Amino acid sequence: MAGHSKWANIRFRKGAQDAKRGKLFTKLIREIMVAAREDGGDPASNSRLRAAIDKAKAQSVPKENIGRAIHRGTGELHGAQYEEVRYEGYGPGGVAVMVDCLTDNRNRTVAEVRHTFSKFGGNVGADGSVAYLFSLKGHLIYPASCDEEKLMGAAVESGAADVVSDADGRVEVLTEPADFEAVKRAVGLAGIEPEEAGLSLRASANTFLDAGQAETFMNLLDALEELDDVQQVHSNADIPQEVAEHLRAS
Repeated sequence: MAGHSKWANIRFRKGAQDAKRGKLFTKLIREIMVAAREDGGDPASNSRLRAAIDKAKAQSVPKENIGRAIHRGTGELHGAQYEEVRYEGYGPGGVAVMVDCLTDNRNRTVAEVRHTFSKFGGNVGADGSVAYLFSLKGHLIYPASCDEEKLMGAAVESGAADVVSDADGRVEVLTEPADFEAVKRAVGLAGIEPEEAGLSLRASANTFLDAGQAETFMNLLDALEELDDVQQVHSNADIPQEVAEHLRAS
């Protein structure tokens, strides 16, 4: 069941870059606000809010900031109102790209996303143009230092769909959305806590990129994630391991 995950390498690289840019706090706070607005401010009964709070805590977002975000989401405090918008498009080599945004100005956001795609040889497509390639999955990332055998046992027994490892030894557990909390809890009871956990879109078929296409795609990804309104970017890019390692080091 254990395998190799090229994409995990890219995701970790991007996570570190986001933190350095100082944009991650804002994105996490927005997600908490929207989650609280949609399904209430109690994380015990709101799984999306619970996941958003866990992500924020993992990035050391202050407790008072999390609390204010929840109260803004529920309307107890005044603040900007954000709505969820998703854009679909194509990147270098025909790679499928899904861009999830939280915005208070749709016109601004779509203009920025379109410009960014065009800048790197891509284009925004119509609704449904690539969405059929993706499905929602739970993912949990564990450090290389964890007991992989114990982790795998707890994950599989509690309903995990797959367990894969990357070149750095980090382990990713994939689940169906309905099984996410049960798997996370079971592995936690085994004494292993994730570095990252949440729900994300995963592609049913990947598009292979050569070295040149991969570099352009990573530049597109960088630019999209630089946009203030962009929360997450998903793709079906398949990047060779040696190319991924080179891009991580550059």
